[in-house]
This record gives sequence, structure tokens and C-alpha cells, in this order.
Amino acid sequence: MEVRFTDDQKAFVRQAIESGRYSREEDALQEALSLWEGRERRRAEILAAVDQAEASFARGEGRRITTGEETAQLANEIKRRGVSRLAADENNR
Repeated sequence: MEVRFTDDQKAFVRQAIESGRYSREEDALQEALSLWEGRERRRAEILAAVDQAEASFARGEGRRITTGEETAQLANEIKRRGVSRLAADENNR
């Protein structure tokens, strides 16, 4: 595969090598592709979750939130799940 980069992109990679962050151009590009792949996986997961939520809503399922306390409880649950997912992502790197 042949890839062409802009002058700015080439300078960016060169600077990363000169700073010692990477030893080779290939290392920088492999990390870039790995990050892109991870982002695309997360994007697909989010889209799948949205599809599930919309289907659940269409079936009349859901959770009624009517008080400030219920809103706070839901926010705390979401935060806990988010922190758990971030920790799992960190462990998988």
C-alpha cells in the first residue's frame, strides 16, 4: 500500500521521531492506525447502543425519571459504567 502525506503530516511524524517519541515512521503510523481503529470500534458500539435504545423505546420499555433524586441516581450509574469502561479500555492497551 502506498500512502501520501501532506508536508505538515510528514513534519509532524519527523518531529515525533526527533523528540524520541518514536524510533521509526512505521511506529508512529501503527499507533495512529491503532487509535483510529479503537475510535471506530467505540463509534460502532455507541451506534449499536443507540439502535438498541431506540428499539427499546419503540417497544415501550424504558425508565421513567420524574424526580431530581432519580436523575442524580441515573447520572451516578452512568458515571460508574463510564469509569468502568475507561478502566477496561486502559487495561486492554
